[in-house]
Amino acid sequence: MSLPEIVSREDWRAAREALLAQEKAVTRARDALNAERRGLPMVEIDKEYVFEGGDGKATLLDLFEGRDQLVVHHFMFAPEWDAGCRSCSAFLDQIGHLAHLRARGTSFAAVSRAPYPKILPFK
Repeated sequence: MSLPEIVSREDWRAAREALLAQEKAVTRARDALNAERRGLPMVEIDKEYVFEGGDGKATLLDLFEGRDQLVVHHFMFAPEWDAGCRSCSAFLDQIGHLAHLRARGTSFAAVSRAPYPKILPFK
């Protein structure tokens, strides 16, 4: 690996400002794409989803816990695996207190294909 070129502070500043303009364009494009996704029409969920957790079995509707919104994270842990996905684990390790979500009418659930008894020791 070679060292990057050494330039003057002014040249670096010009290159940084050009890159910043590109970064802002990408952010605006991503924001527009996200708005399009949020604008997609709804579809009725007619399949009965049942999940098993610490409180027993729960339906998809139960996961809402009476709130208007539900954030679902799919924790990648296939039934035949010995451990869950490292990236999913790192993400879930960073989830803090859910009071702020709940105060805004939102519940959070992590779901996985692995059976609950297999997830429990990993938790």
